[in-house]
Amino acid sequence: MGGCLTKSKEPKPKHNGYRSGATTTVAVHQQRYQEPVRPAPVQPQFHHIPEKPGAQTPWKPVAPAPSPKPAPRVDTILGKPYEDIRMRYTIGKELGKGQFGVTYLCTENSTGKQYACKTISKRKLVTKNDKEDMKREIQIMQHLSGQPNIVEFKGAYEDKQSVHLVMELCAGGELFDRIIAKGHYSERAAASICRAIVNVVHACHFMGVMHRDLKPENFLLSSKDENALLKATDFGLSVFIEEGKVYRDIVGSAYYVAPEVLRRRYGKEIDVWSAGVMLYILLSGVPPFWAETEKGIFDAILEGEIDFESQPWPSISDSAKELVCRMLTQDPKKRITSAQVLEHPWIREGGSASDKPLDSAVLSRMKQFRRMNKLKQLALKVGHCRKSFY
Repeated sequence: MGGCLTKSKEPKPKHNGYRSGATTTVAVHQQRYQEPVRPAPVQPQFHHIPEKPGAQTPWKPVAPAPSPKPAPRVDTILGKPYEDIRMRYTIGKELGKGQFGVTYLCTENSTGKQYACKTISKRKLVTKNDKEDMKREIQIMQHLSGQPNIVEFKGAYEDKQSVHLVMELCAGGELFDRIIAKGHYSERAAASICRAIVNVVHACHFMGVMHRDLKPENFLLSSKDENALLKATDFGLSVFIEEGKVYRDIVGSAYYVAPEVLRRRYGKEIDVWSAGVMLYILLSGVPPFWAETEKGIFDAILEGEIDFESQPWPSISDSAKELVCRMLTQDPKKRITSAQVLEHPWIREGGSASDKPLDSAVLSRMKQFRRMNKLKQLALKVGHCRKSFY
């Protein structure tokens, strides 16, 4: 799904896969029927019948002559010719850097509108799988584009060195930074944020996509406005859901990964689990499953014991705790669905979530967790090759 693989409808394709082969065969048959007297060997004379004996005309217009044009297409990742992105956009300052690429501010030349351009070096896309993952991510972003809590996809371009993804500019920064900067925070605010996150899960599942890597770092605010929309920006590990398929590859980020992923047998329910972990952090400032090492975190997830005794949980409403429990149910078959989460009385717009400020310790713990998590992510990048391209 995406605009990269459109079939050409020109009357005489030179080298366009199966279809051009078929048309050539038909043309040869027609030629044979129209020339019953002459035998097949004289085909080149029949192919061009100039009435004026111009010396240079006979060989130049011959269409079937082999063309070097398809060669660069074989090497392209997007399956279309190279295109200089600077013909359409002016690339500006660097906005951020990831393991696989760099994000720049870019301005559309024709409109002056600003976007984000994520540039991925092709040297990092070594294997066939890397290239397939890149193509799939672009297809998924094109497929989901237009949903309110998902970043708008503008286009993909490829040149000799890089692949460039142009998308909506989310200038409001990261989710936790906004919460911490506000300085005051309530259950109602947490419910509103969680609703936006679960809206993404619901849209993905409804449109046949499993996200597989939901975490706060993958959400940005559309602008610095008070009521800016929260947008999911990273679909590097997402896949199209195949009916009846059991997924077995271990993907995701340590704190947010569902127990069934660690058991190598899972489906789309893992996204609700990850959203449940995010809700626990939004209400308490720390993740529900905690340890110093990745293995320790995984052991805690498989054990599944959730702490509702420590502060601030005694002052959190029973309705919020009940929703967290249902989202973090170990058995995926018994886990609440994204549609059911959105119908829950605590999370619904104008629902039962209290506007009373949460303990200030929640924000300070959130700040500490965010700082520590960024350092841990840098350390983990050395040992793990995560297939998200930004």
